[in-house]
Amino acid sequence: MVAEVEVQGFLYQWNAVNHIAEHFGEEFTYRNEAGNLAIARPVLQAFRKLTEETVVWDRWSKAWRDRRHTDRPD
Repeated sequence: MVAEVEVQGFLYQWNAVNHIAEHFGEEFTYRNEAGNLAIARPVLQAFRKLTEETVVWDRWSKAWRDRRHTDRPD
């Protein structure tokens, strides 16, 4: 996930969750209340720890993207 954001500048959630399920197995994903495939919390926590100063979640596009100087600090 980190490498994808570094290369592309963004990472869509649906791309990430499908890649994780396909390449790492279902133990790293789960079905949320709406029945959609979602990324397991430990994976998200590890990703956030690695990228907390360089990446932000863009709620509108449902993607992580490079942090800009105009983004509010967390």
